[in-house]
Amino acid sequence: MFGLKKLGLLALAGGLALAISGHSASAQGIFTISSSSFKDGEYLAKKNAGANKANPNCVGDNVSPPLSWTNTPAGTTSFALVMTDPDGRGTGVDHWIAYGIPASVTGFAENEVSKPSDKYVGGIGTQKQSIYLGPCTPPNQSPHHYTFILIATDLDPKALPPGLTRLELFDKLQGHVKGSTGIIGLFKNPM
Repeated sequence: MFGLKKLGLLALAGGLALAISGHSASAQGIFTISSSSFKDGEYLAKKNAGANKANPNCVGDNVSPPLSWTNTPAGTTSFALVMTDPDGRGTGVDHWIAYGIPASVTGFAENEVSKPSDKYVGGIGTQKQSIYLGPCTPPNQSPHHYTFILIATDLDPKALPPGLTRLELFDKLQGHVKGSTGIIGLFKNPM
């Protein structure tokens, strides 16, 4: 079951980028996002979970995982990065929306995006925040799939205003995507 769900999520991410852009992978190598703290399809650390004292499902420290990317597609001038939980609340939860990331940026250090940064423009996630918000999965549920989708664009890093939702961002990216890549981190509330 996990394999099919993972394939479906990755197909969704890849299909989105191709539908928006019509472009394929870079000739210089495969555009890839990775983390030194978890591999694709493995569990995020408890410290990466949300830290909202008002929500008992938030059992972590809200430390964003380190992320890095390689083989940027030709013509890229900025990136967008979306972290979403398609399993959350039945219709999905957007945990972090970031864009206007300059092409010179090749990743974020651990905990770097748990607070505002001048390296990206903050969009608005489901919880109306513009920074990384970690998993807050209810106990006694199957692991949720936290999907990090990195999108290479030909937009100037200052082209888009702050505060866009995921859907508004994807609409603005129409015709500007050079490629996309993704990684999935799992999380299950240990309670």
